[in-house]
Amino acid sequence: MKPALYLIPVTLGDTSIEQVLPAYNKDIILSIKHFIVEDIRSARRFLKKVDQDIDIDSLRFYELNKRTPKSQFSNYLDPLHNGESMGVISEAGCPAVADPGADVVAIAQKKGLNVVPLVGPSSIILGVMASGFNGQSFAFNGYLPIDTNERMKSLKNLETKIYQEDQTQLFIETPYRNHKMLDDILAHCRPQTKLCIAANITCPDEYIQTKSVQEWKKGVPNLAKVPCIFLLYK
Repeated sequence: MKPALYLIPVTLGDTSIEQVLPAYNKDIILSIKHFIVEDIRSARRFLKKVDQDIDIDSLRFYELNKRTPKSQFSNYLDPLHNGESMGVISEAGCPAVADPGADVVAIAQKKGLNVVPLVGPSSIILGVMASGFNGQSFAFNGYLPIDTNERMKSLKNLETKIYQEDQTQLFIETPYRNHKMLDDILAHCRPQTKLCIAANITCPDEYIQTKSVQEWKKGVPNLAKVPCIFLLYK
């Protein structure tokens, strides 16, 4: 196996490995001894989920999150420079997508190192697939502003793009603020604008539903503390 920085997708929730990840991923994971991870504890749990017999203590972890000084990023790739493959593991879904792992991938690309993305679940792509919205032109906007006025402006700007550019708009929110986000969407978006709520994607209690803003005002699901992605379209 050629030494590379492998981007390793993680299940989006309490889903079996076999349901969302190819068997090939396991073979790659078990061949790697160095992992760049968003959170060491959750990465260790994921690796145990991949193979209960994996020798966790023989592995080395490099934590990469919003608290990690950027000056450390480049040194994280030293094992790869020395001919050893490395893996990047996010908290959930695909690494380097709405994830700090993108920073170390950028360094690897700049240095001409081999980067290999592995197949796995992405709430962004799965959400677009299930929404019934435009899948040829869409934009993921990450987190919208927390400030109410700024968030209102962002929603209005995204809605303008929907109608002027025929582009699906996606964004996420911290799970405990889902209902605040939903309240703002219903308060500030046009009644005919369509909203898809995609929650707990790939999990046993998966919920994906598309309705107009006006229809959602008749009743909304309980999204408290649930990983969720919101999609808007005309």
